[in-house]
Amino acid sequence: MYTERASRLLGAVVWTNTPSGTTMGPVLPDGCMDLLWNEGRLLVAGPDTRAHVPEGAPTTWAGVRFHPGTAPGLLGVPAHELRDRRVELADLWPAAEVRRLRGRIEAAADPVTTLEDVALERAADAEPPDPLLLRVVTALDAGRPVAATAAELGLGARQLHRRCLTAFGYGPKTLARILRLRRALALARDGVAFADTAVRAGFADQAHLARDVKELAGMPLGELLGRGSG
Repeated sequence: MYTERASRLLGAVVWTNTPSGTTMGPVLPDGCMDLLWNEGRLLVAGPDTRAHVPEGAPTTWAGVRFHPGTAPGLLGVPAHELRDRRVELADLWPAAEVRRLRGRIEAAADPVTTLEDVALERAADAEPPDPLLLRVVTALDAGRPVAATAAELGLGARQLHRRCLTAFGYGPKTLARILRLRRALALARDGVAFADTAVRAGFADQAHLARDVKELAGMPLGELLGRGSG
């Protein structure tokens, strides 16, 4: 079972996923990065450009999902270096520090809240997120074209692309597609007909929606809704 709640860290989400069967659903691209806890391991999930299917037997996972564009400043690594990857936190931070954090979480009465505490402490020592990049997310998630977004923010196309690679792991066009996919999935899960979903989410038509879902999620929309996803 997947559950989530708003984090004490602004814009973030704290979640847990305890498998109820023999398989786990795909984790879909969402523009975010996560700090993960899994059976004594601390990992980082980089920004995905396609569905991620967990390998091996299902196990319980917990995580803090950071608001798009905010994780690189907390983790100390550009997002594009972690694109489509799951890496051990010890590959990014000093091993002794990660061992200390791992022991602290394992000893906690509530490991998930302690994982959130780790993220909060890291955020307190980091530079605040670039407000311009947060405006990029807001504009693209509202369906604004990339070129218009760059112009409104006073950025050239190449400059916006470079800054997006660092913050999100990919360029603004890919981010816009992923955010559009999330809008479409939210509508479809609420029972909106696929043709109406396509129009309301910003696709040219239902065929365009079907192509993007298949490319980004790895399966047709109907199958995706039936299987469930993270």
